[in-house]
Amino acid sequence: MKKQRYAVIGAGALGGLYGGLLARAGFEVHFLLNRDYDHVMQHGLQIDSKLGDFHLSDVHAHASADTMPPCDVTILGLKTTNNGLLQDLLPAPTREGGLVLVLQNGLNSESDAAAVVGPENVLGGCCFLCSNKVGPGHIRHIDQGRIVFGEFGDRAIEVTPRVQRICDEMVSAGIDAHTTDDLPKTRWKKLMWNIPFNGLSVVLDASTKELVDDPDSVALVEQIIREVHAGAAACGVTVSPKSIATTIDVTRTMVPYDSSMRLDYLAKRPIEVEAILGNPIRAAQGAGFAMPHVETLYRQLKFLNQRNQNG
Repeated sequence: MKKQRYAVIGAGALGGLYGGLLARAGFEVHFLLNRDYDHVMQHGLQIDSKLGDFHLSDVHAHASADTMPPCDVTILGLKTTNNGLLQDLLPAPTREGGLVLVLQNGLNSESDAAAVVGPENVLGGCCFLCSNKVGPGHIRHIDQGRIVFGEFGDRAIEVTPRVQRICDEMVSAGIDAHTTDDLPKTRWKKLMWNIPFNGLSVVLDASTKELVDDPDSVALVEQIIREVHAGAAACGVTVSPKSIATTIDVTRTMVPYDSSMRLDYLAKRPIEVEAILGNPIRAAQGAGFAMPHVETLYRQLKFLNQRNQNG
């Protein structure tokens, strides 16, 4: 079977790594680049990874989405704060019916892509990944790397052949890819990490290691995780209670890591407050359930984000 052609929109810590691995394995991958375009055209793409460092000298780089060819799969790794750009970025690579694989943080993040290309052409997934963009065309992957993805919807949907094919191709490229028949469950499980560790890393100005090494911050983390777990249940999503302790235990074993939200905040970029906290809060409220500790964190982050942007 012929290999599928891939596009990457948002070629940073996530898209740069996964797109780079696919390109190294011989897949045709087209990268949409912004400020890095000239650098990558001249110097290529450098990936420093726990899976092995490598350099791609011949990169299909694009400064505009309009020059991208039609692709079978478009990997969307853009931050949700930039989703207003999707109406201009997605039509070209999907113009012959290609799929969009949304690998963004938060809840219901696929909806913006679905509004552009149609929900039938959208897949969604979560990345459990410690990776940073450390310079132009330079990605440093330090830990984790798992992708879990499946059909987009608000309920469990069986793994389809198109999902399995993408997964098989990713695995062949050395990516720790897995399918799910329950995307809402996958997203809520990721939120059990993202909400406390992203949010508290900004509010407390702390790395993940600092958060799990201090008994007071661990108590806050667990309190928030339990609340998110209960919010998922109120929305009809059943996550094993064992995931509460596992979320903390896995973080203890991770390489010391700055969350993506903290890095964005320190760089004075907009942070993903609505996707990661606002959407789950509103979903739980719609099911008649309040998450007061998450709401407090949400309002603190909104204040800090606004002040950061105004400053």
